[in-house]
Amino acid sequence: MDRLTQAADSGRDDSAEFDADDAAVPIRVVIADDDALARRVVRDALQDAGLTVIAEAVNGREAIELARYYRPDVVVMDAIMPGIGGLEATQAITAGSSTIKVVVLTSSDDEELGLMSLRSGAVGFVSKSVALSALPRAVASAHRGEAVVSRRLTMRLVDAVRSAGRDGSGVRPVRSPLTSREWEVLDLMCDGGSTDDIADALVLSPETVRSHVKNILRKLGVGSRSDAIHEARRMRSAIVVGHLTAGGVSA
Repeated sequence: MDRLTQAADSGRDDSAEFDADDAAVPIRVVIADDDALARRVVRDALQDAGLTVIAEAVNGREAIELARYYRPDVVVMDAIMPGIGGLEATQAITAGSSTIKVVVLTSSDDEELGLMSLRSGAVGFVSKSVALSALPRAVASAHRGEAVVSRRLTMRLVDAVRSAGRDGSGVRPVRSPLTSREWEVLDLMCDGGSTDDIADALVLSPETVRSHVKNILRKLGVGSRSDAIHEARRMRSAIVVGHLTAGGVSA
């Protein structure tokens, strides 16, 4: 039994630890989780702290539809749900709006899942094992445009930047119009891979690779593979320079 469920069963009110200043301006939230008890616990924690839960979704498809209809400030998204999962829904929501923030809430502490969540467009990755008092703070932080990740996951992100070259090789923007598969194709293009090379590496047909390349060019607004490679390097260099300038990476 996770901490959220334990807190619900014990009737404990951890939300009292939430700083009331964070809720001075009502924050509108959509909750997406296929577990009814988890939705209730999250809803009660947020509402008790002064946040406004405007809708609840039981799967990713509903989350996308509710986000488009209500335009919430934050979506608290379960990572694993039947049908359209939380990460796919996160990608669809953030691709359609630059103002809606998504915090992925999951029973897993897997850092790889955390990285996947961020690549899907989420600004936060929170385990269901955290105390209830952390949820309103996490949502408020996301609403302010802050990242909501654990220290361990932050260290993974720092290590990823450290291991990348100054040109950003291997780095992918957290927010990007490209899907994970399209980035895989673009990575191989940057390495000089031909259509057949990419098809062999990703176990795809050449026709599928060409379709991915076409989508990449369209989404990046460029007219050739070389232009796409140049744009990818520009995006990556901007990330690395940003981290170095901010002091996020030690020499």
